[in-house]
Amino acid sequence: MHILFQGDSITDCDRMRPNMNKTELGMGYPHFVKAALNSRDPQKHTFVNRGISGNRIVDLYARIKADTINLAPEFMSILVGVNDVWHEINYQNGVDAEKFEKIYLMYVEEIKAVLPDIKLMIMEPFVLPGSNTMGELEDGTDKYTLFRAETEKRAAAARRVAEKIGAYFLPLQDMFDEACKEAPADWWLWDGVHPSEAGHRRLMERWIKAFDEITK
Repeated sequence: MHILFQGDSITDCDRMRPNMNKTELGMGYPHFVKAALNSRDPQKHTFVNRGISGNRIVDLYARIKADTINLAPEFMSILVGVNDVWHEINYQNGVDAEKFEKIYLMYVEEIKAVLPDIKLMIMEPFVLPGSNTMGELEDGTDKYTLFRAETEKRAAAARRVAEKIGAYFLPLQDMFDEACKEAPADWWLWDGVHPSEAGHRRLMERWIKAFDEITK
């Protein structure tokens, strides 16, 4: 099966670009997924990572042809949403929840129109308290309270998109919330957004469980 990982920096995770001596799939959950599936099911899958750091849903949509349709994946997972919030909080250049849902739906509907047999996994965006998500904004708003509320709006939108097109929705916020009972938030997401190795490992475990349900 030809598998495509799509998303932002959490998926990118320092993946290889042309003329760069780096790990093909990066150092995050796509790398761990490849290792686990190649060990379990030798020679059954091929893998491509097209995550790009900083991407919002509008950026994924802008590169739909080159980085999704032209690659003709049989299975695709998508993790996007945190930058749609983060870029608004920091730079006033985010994507509001209503537009996020509208563009996300357009994105996956166009993919399915061209690749009708593709299997899709829509991953829930997530956030925890951390160095990039906490503090006080200029108007006195607690940054994490806003970050969490807005990320949950994008998560709800992603779930609705999955339901509308019959894709698999992969919950992740609950996993990281529960993990914080075992170790501090920065053990899992080192800055409140980006997973540590342990966080990526947990992502991989849940990703593979969902993959097995989707492809059984």
